[in-house]
Amino acid sequence: MKRPNGMDYHPRLLSGMPDVTALQRLRDAGVAALLYGPPGTGKTSVVEAAFNDCLTVQGDGDTVVADLVGDYTKTPDGDFVFVHGPLVRAMRAGVPLFIDDATLIPPTVLAVVYPAMDGRREIVVKANGGEVVKAAPGFYVVAGHNPGVHGAILTDALSSRFSVHIQVSSDYALAEQFGVDKKAVRVARNLATRQEKGEIGWAPQLRELLAFKKLADAWDLDAAAGNLVGIAPEEDRVTVAAVVRDVFGKTVTPLALGARITAKP
Repeated sequence: MKRPNGMDYHPRLLSGMPDVTALQRLRDAGVAALLYGPPGTGKTSVVEAAFNDCLTVQGDGDTVVADLVGDYTKTPDGDFVFVHGPLVRAMRAGVPLFIDDATLIPPTVLAVVYPAMDGRREIVVKANGGEVVKAAPGFYVVAGHNPGVHGAILTDALSSRFSVHIQVSSDYALAEQFGVDKKAVRVARNLATRQEKGEIGWAPQLRELLAFKKLADAWDLDAAAGNLVGIAPEEDRVTVAAVVRDVFGKTVTPLALGARITAKP
């Protein structure tokens, strides 16, 4: 399947059906879904593949209500006009709204979405004179959550609004199909197992493995392996370096500039 950016998406099974089909059925049934898993596992990819007309809000700790509903902006003529945000546009167009990193958004800000998700199916835009916006058929909300990321808080209010919680993990077999070196995939699997046991907090996901392949193609395997150690969080770097050493059969270090290159006389 194709994502809006033209990249291929390879569906995975979810409850006995392709994941994109499962999400589309949830939309038809009006059941909001929360996708959770480490960054880089493909949460955005599956949403974009399932809903090529979705609008996206990238959440963070600085997200404010205006980022969702809109705000006044100055025109070239010096006037101020209200420009509606992605939540209002999605409601009016009857298309899905994907709130990525929803648990990084302050709960008081995210609460503006809730009336659009429940039986009311409408919101009041106080900043635009109390404008009432009703959701057109087809409007749907799906969100992403990265557990363990600093600042991510899954509140009871947020959790209860999303009736279906779907875990998204990396498809390491797919990484091999994409041509990622098997040793790198073995490192990722090993670290993922340790992460599940609580021994470490980080493991390479599909995003990091695809970057590994690109670096290996551009430079070489040793450089890609060294970068794998370098991108690991400092608290996990010793363990990651040990696993990389054991699998690759050599000690590698994070990428770093060396001595200055001097011109030959």
